[in-house]
Amino acid sequence: MRPRLVRLLVIGAAGVAAGLVWNALSPRGFALGQSVFVQFGDEVIEAAEAKARLDRGALFLDARPADFWKMSRIPGALSLPEDDFDRAFSGLEKNLRSHFNLVIYCSGYGCEASHIVARKLRERGIHAAILNEGWPAWTDAGYPVTQESKP
Repeated sequence: MRPRLVRLLVIGAAGVAAGLVWNALSPRGFALGQSVFVQFGDEVIEAAEAKARLDRGALFLDARPADFWKMSRIPGALSLPEDDFDRAFSGLEKNLRSHFNLVIYCSGYGCEASHIVARKLRERGIHAAILNEGWPAWTDAGYPVTQESKP
């Protein structure tokens, strides 16, 4: 019974090792240790850097659904929801093109919306940094939020 368990462990370890080697050598592999949502061209920043940019006048974009933006948001953030991007973008385009320091955030842990919005903006010639882990990273750091709805 003992040799059978050892054989299973060796086979399992060999399978994991082969998978890691394939991932490292394959052009279709993904970077371990970072979000699988991060792609070439994405600028991902941490909450402290995002706060410093806010203090320097950065414009924040909230990629969460509009109802989340209405409940609470980073001060001055504009709603640019991923699920209604085209309509929202048409109303914000002039304002976005006049800013050169944009930061996008979404619901955080496992949320891809900010990455999608950043890519859609980049396709239109507008660069925006992505707040790593989004809203939870901001609130966990104790940074300010706005809760009143804008008219």
